[in-house]
Amino acid sequence: MINESHVRSIIKGISWRIIATSDTFLVVIIITCLLDQCSFENAIKIGIIEFFLKLLIYYTHERVWLKLIKSFRFSKEQSLLKTISWRFIATTTTFLISGAVLNDFNEITLFIALFELISKFILYYLHERIWIKIPLGLKH
Repeated sequence: MINESHVRSIIKGISWRIIATSDTFLVVIIITCLLDQCSFENAIKIGIIEFFLKLLIYYTHERVWLKLIKSFRFSKEQSLLKTISWRFIATTTTFLISGAVLNDFNEITLFIALFELISKFILYYLHERIWIKIPLGLKH
């Protein structure tokens, strides 16, 4: 049986947060600018808060999934289920962080969360499938 080390989960989390935070920054800029409330400052604030908060949440999510799925080689279906569970947690967190930073839970906040739901669903699934092929931090 192959197990993943905690170091692997941390590095995987950091690699995901770099991708996801870049996406969040772009999503916030696009949505706020399209709705005539363009703010690089708010995009940076949301991105920074998300990076650190979601890194902790991601690590926990990753470790729970490792306990649920005993095999290292996730099937595509298992990767999809993991993606769905993460997207539910992460999109809810984005909605709450965006609303707090923007001081309003309005349509801008909702559009940020919905747009992110789509973009990150694809990115996360691809990230998962790539990491399955990376041997870093695997214990035999």
